[in-house]
Amino acid sequence: MPTPAVEDYLKAIYQLSEGDRAVGTSAIAERLGVAPGSVTGMLKRLGKQGLVEHERYQGARLTDPGRREAIRMIRRHRVLELFLVEVLGYTWDQVHVEAERLEHAVTDGLVDRMARVLGDPESDPHGHPIPSSAGQIQVTELPTLAQLEPGDRAILRRVSDEDPEALRYLARLNLIPGVELEVLERTPFQGPLRVRVGQSEEMIGLELAARLKVEIAA
Repeated sequence: MPTPAVEDYLKAIYQLSEGDRAVGTSAIAERLGVAPGSVTGMLKRLGKQGLVEHERYQGARLTDPGRREAIRMIRRHRVLELFLVEVLGYTWDQVHVEAERLEHAVTDGLVDRMARVLGDPESDPHGHPIPSSAGQIQVTELPTLAQLEPGDRAILRRVSDEDPEALRYLARLNLIPGVELEVLERTPFQGPLRVRVGQSEEMIGLELAARLKVEIAA
């Protein structure tokens, strides 16, 4: 069985790859908070295990077995996040760190039982798709709120789960998956967006808006 460190690397490479794009050593190091030299050593190890293809200066790609393991860990993490929110009463800003700890300890059987209790959900509390127990995942490419123009309407679908402070701020603004949005104004000189969020109006900075994935409303 893979070690927790190996599982973390595979999951990080998958999430950074955005499909089949090669991922550089520095990006992996930044994601995991480790030194680039440590990443190079681990990639060599993963290559010997048949989980990663890595060429110097070309980046790393997951092999089919590596991708299956990464998706298995992503399923664990996202089911755990939703279980913590829906069953144990955690708020959505508290669950990422807890799920990071628990995902290495739970069994796939326990995660499958949690998923059944939750009604076999398709997404976690932050809108990210939950892979099936068979390892299938439906990832839809979505624009960000920052890409919309005045008059565009959309539904917020996905937010990052890694910054608790940002999640608390989003919750205060009711910027949670499923809420309806309309861009009312783009202020000049890269200023914030004026956005209708449900029934209220909010000013949202471009940096934050770039983190919010939306589905354009028909």
